[in-house]
Amino acid sequence: MLTVSVVDDDQMLLDGIRAWLATVADVTLRRTARTVDELLDGDVRADDVVILDLLLADHSDPVDNVRRLVAAGSRVLVISVVASAEQGRRVVRAGAAGYLTKDHDLGALLDTVREVAAYGEVHSPELAFAWLADRSEDRPVLSPQERAILLAYASGMTLTAAARKLGIQPATAKNYLDRVKEKYRRAGRPTYTKLDLASRVREDGLLR
Repeated sequence: MLTVSVVDDDQMLLDGIRAWLATVADVTLRRTARTVDELLDGDVRADDVVILDLLLADHSDPVDNVRRLVAAGSRVLVISVVASAEQGRRVVRAGAAGYLTKDHDLGALLDTVREVAAYGEVHSPELAFAWLADRSEDRPVLSPQERAILLAYASGMTLTAAARKLGIQPATAKNYLDRVKEKYRRAGRPTYTKLDLASRVREDGLLR
């Protein structure tokens, strides 16, 4: 049984989700709230998934909201009326596992909640396209060799195994990886560990 809470200041949406989830056997709606403060106040239990509206009426920072919910132990699915590539990048970097626009139906929302609860990551097609089209300065341009070693190494391989897969020497692979890290450092996104590299792959949509 999945537990879900929703943070949104749209009462009609909250009422609609509450009524609809009452008919879903494997998902329980635990609480609804208008702010993250309200949801977290005096309750230390984590939900499997928190559905979080991107822009709340209290003008709280979306990035801070995501970080607080993730720190409390929940997976976070951000929903919004628009597909904002910039906001999408920010909340994903903060730990959000999904970003879905509100023009999707409740069936799509439920499918996304289940995927996020299973430690998947789901984003609106519109947002994925926006990310691919985005060439902002904080997304460094990688050569084919740099991208290949990044993907192989960040997938969990050792540097030696990644080099073997690509048919190059380990020293050459290390050189490519050092270039990748330096490019991200110059872009203002320092990247030191394998976990950092895996995050950059996810944030920049390099597997799409």
